[in-house]
Amino acid sequence: MNGSPTFDRPYSAFTKKEKWFIVSLISLGGIFSPLTANIYFPAIPTISRVFHKSIELINLTVTMYMIMQGIAPIVWGPASDHLGRRPTFSGCLLILSLSCIGLALVPVSAYWLLMVLRCLQAAGSASTIAIGAGVIGDISTPRERGGFFGIYTLGPMIGPAIGPVIGGGLAHGLGWRAIFWFLCISSSLCLLVMVLFLPETLRTIVGDGSTVPSLIYRPVIPIIRPKGNLPETQELPKPSLPWNPFRLLIHFDIIILLGLNAIICAVFYGFTATTSTLFEATYPFLNETTIGLCFLAIGGGMAIGSVVNGRFLDWEYRRITRTRERPEKGGMTMGTMSCDDSFPIEKARLGAFPVLIVLLIVCSAGYGWCLVKRVNIAVPLVIQIVVGYLSIAMMNSTQTLMIDLMPGQGSSITACNNFVRCSLSAALVSVIQLIIDAVGVGWTYVILSGLSLFALPLLYLEMKVGPKCRGKRQSSG
Repeated sequence: MNGSPTFDRPYSAFTKKEKWFIVSLISLGGIFSPLTANIYFPAIPTISRVFHKSIELINLTVTMYMIMQGIAPIVWGPASDHLGRRPTFSGCLLILSLSCIGLALVPVSAYWLLMVLRCLQAAGSASTIAIGAGVIGDISTPRERGGFFGIYTLGPMIGPAIGPVIGGGLAHGLGWRAIFWFLCISSSLCLLVMVLFLPETLRTIVGDGSTVPSLIYRPVIPIIRPKGNLPETQELPKPSLPWNPFRLLIHFDIIILLGLNAIICAVFYGFTATTSTLFEATYPFLNETTIGLCFLAIGGGMAIGSVVNGRFLDWEYRRITRTRERPEKGGMTMGTMSCDDSFPIEKARLGAFPVLIVLLIVCSAGYGWCLVKRVNIAVPLVIQIVVGYLSIAMMNSTQTLMIDLMPGQGSSITACNNFVRCSLSAALVSVIQLIIDAVGVGWTYVILSGLSLFALPLLYLEMKVGPKCRGKRQSSG
């Protein structure tokens, strides 16, 4: 790195406790992307009535939200890679807060305004996950990154679990507008927390975290204080990353991982998007509130999967490292954080994938027939717990690997990932009811099982070509 010694100083000046504090903060911010999407679902019938629009037209606001959820990080992700994590994160939360005020006050005669404000809401909330992934890339090494990602995704994964519960309770007790006032107040409080406590982590601005940045990049209450300036022998890395995150698609191994992640995410949405309608038809004793509580099953599985898989990724990385020579003889150096083509980073991140994919295939095939046979409600809920665990374990693994492969571009790679998986998920959600009407619930989930099967050849292709792609990137750059 410009001839500077990197082996004698850690990758980040932040202590372990400080890193966990930062990860906890960005996890809090990341909760709003799925929360704003899922909290809206229980109020759709009510909003349809008060706006005098069909359910299909109100569902269009959900589709537009998902589309913007995929597009917005394409702008905000690269912006955070260039302009800094702290101001970009704060800007997203500000847009979210203001859009929620508009939604809480929107006239029932202005359906077009409801649509526009939902898009703005997505533009503010969806990018927090991409920016948070960039923060983790700034402060962590591959040895510890899996654990950080496991805890970080707890926030975003809590949203799908508690969103319908909160939304149903607010809409039933205080009216549908209360949903948006709740989001406005909570996102504003989160913005205040970020402004007060979140330090800047972008390495082109603060280096390893020890450089004192300009005023805009400093928290108002500096719980984490810089340790002093970098030594004169080291310089801050120059910003050389492209603003266009789609340039990452020239890398074949990244394309494979994006496709793999998108398939898993689409199958996951195939479960969540139909839970309300299928459970209401299959188990008539459920009401809006209890259906909302059913979402806790898949959300709980995701929460467990986030923590357990994060620890597993760190353990697996250490296990493989112990079997190899020291960094100076090959592998991954802590200073440069570059993956040597001899280190099996794909194996460290994706080694458990075959078993997870097979389990997802089995669960998908069995879930639909459980609903057809109207078995005890505990059975599909248990399957949802398992699916939640499997989905987040695989999505976190591929996300962590992509950040390993593209150091310094965590937000951009996450923006690309979000765009691809949201696009495929939106396409599936838009047609899944048509498939159910055409072939029935049982065969619909057999089709989803077949979609999961496509992940297996992509996995083995990644394991085969990944090291070659990494070696080619290192030899050329």
